[in-house]
Amino acid sequence: MTDNQLGEFLRARRAAVRPDEVGMPSHGVRRVAGLRREEVAVLAGVNADYYTRLEQGRERHPSAQVVDALSRALLLDADARTHLHRLSRTAPPQRPVAATDRVAPGLHALLDDYSGTPAFVINPTLDVLAANALAKALYSPFERMDNLARMVFLDPAGRPFHPRWGRTAETVVGHLRQAAGTDPGSPRLRVLVAELRARCADFDRLWNTHTVRGKTRENKHLRHPDVGGLTLTHHAFDVRDAPGQQLIVYHAERGSPSAEALSLLGSVHASPCSTRRSPF
Repeated sequence: MTDNQLGEFLRARRAAVRPDEVGMPSHGVRRVAGLRREEVAVLAGVNADYYTRLEQGRERHPSAQVVDALSRALLLDADARTHLHRLSRTAPPQRPVAATDRVAPGLHALLDDYSGTPAFVINPTLDVLAANALAKALYSPFERMDNLARMVFLDPAGRPFHPRWGRTAETVVGHLRQAAGTDPGSPRLRVLVAELRARCADFDRLWNTHTVRGKTRENKHLRHPDVGGLTLTHHAFDVRDAPGQQLIVYHAERGSPSAEALSLLGSVHASPCSTRRSPF
């Protein structure tokens, strides 16, 4: 990560917008992908030189009104618009809180109570802080259930486990980009991103798109070597007394093949004869 995250974000998002998407003519040979700087300036109603200074890092403090105009010009969704406000320091100031990776005993007990569905706790950098037995069974094909990003991009089990790997990869990177906007100085995030960029070209390519995406309720499509395919709904809950932590719960529709597969998975991994390694 560089010290010109605002400029990098604007350049990447400008490159992702086709002229026809915003009613701009697309005649002649374009030397750049997406929109030209001048076109973004026209769409946002700002001076072209001023917009150029924003991208180059010579201007770093646009007003909230300019940020909103740029968000509309670049067709940003809600997550990306919030991220741009954070990078521009126009988001409402947040009271500093001490982040923690310690999972409270009560939350551990709650995880264990979710015996029929996978549940686990993550931090903003997608480190898995705690998990119940069924979540460990679900992610048992991986060497370690330690960090969701490392599991998707670096573990050999990542691609066969995620049949829609490309979509999963985009979501993971978008979540880390959102974390970078919230806490750009995070040492843990810097180390993780540096490792993933060095070891995985796909991650490096996606990171350079500056796509931002928070946790969604999209269905998870997974394939476990023991029970086959699963389609699970996904819910994320903020942990009120531990800023940055999220409780993630997967759920299969009652009576569905995925529900039967989860039940079978729990039985297989609860068997005393099972020799599978622990993911922790």
